[in-house]
Amino acid sequence: MSGYISYTDIVNNLDINPGDIVLIGSDITHLVLETLKNGEKFDSNIFIDSFINKIGTNGTLLFPTYNWGFCSGDTFDYNKTASLTGSLTNAALKRKDFIRTKHPIYSFAVWGKDRQLLFELENKSAFGEDSPFSYLIRSKGKMLLIGIDYQCSFTFVHHVEEMEKVNYRFMKDFTGTYIDERGHSSMRTYSMYVRDLNKGVVAHINPIGQKMEELGVSSLKKINNVEFYLIDLHRAFKVIQDDIRLNSAQNLYKIQKSEDDV
Repeated sequence: MSGYISYTDIVNNLDINPGDIVLIGSDITHLVLETLKNGEKFDSNIFIDSFINKIGTNGTLLFPTYNWGFCSGDTFDYNKTASLTGSLTNAALKRKDFIRTKHPIYSFAVWGKDRQLLFELENKSAFGEDSPFSYLIRSKGKMLLIGIDYQCSFTFVHHVEEMEKVNYRFMKDFTGTYIDERGHSSMRTYSMYVRDLNKGVVAHINPIGQKMEELGVSSLKKINNVEFYLIDLHRAFKVIQDDIRLNSAQNLYKIQKSEDDV
């Protein structure tokens, strides 16, 4: 796509429509630089509002607000623990019209119709069938990647891996101090389907992204020299599932040999 498009109008150049459920993963560094280069000052809240205005009150907008500190013993404070998944996600966390889901490792900032429904989820497992990832499939949600590739942001694959009980990951519990939305502190245990480090398992997700593009499940648009991938998550589930069942998950992970193996 040639010619500069105002960052406030980017959503109108994507297949995002009223009533859509959209999860946005992003690294907006390049987007901000392109905006400045073209005489505009980027405002995260205005950018977020452009998506809210497009999907409307029947839609739901989610941002990943992941933080892995709980895994290494850090206290999770529902109101204070920052997201480690980009500046746009922290901008969403600060807004009063967004609410955060409760999982201390894989939480989401949510606006819109299903905001309360997602807040009320009590999923112990980060990627389980009662998690926001499962909701995104049932609701035929979309994921938009902005300035970032599948490897860095398409955590959705781990939900499918857990549902398929792949043998290169296993369920691991993490227990730590949890301060809830009312400021009450308690010890809680949550779980995550983690990769098996003893086997040298490394997530290798870009190949499944390329497969989704070939099948029309993911589409790429370049706007203002920034890549925007839009993924149909309902259809993506089947593509990932097929790779696990029919292709030994070769498009999802690889084994990294240690020096002792060389």
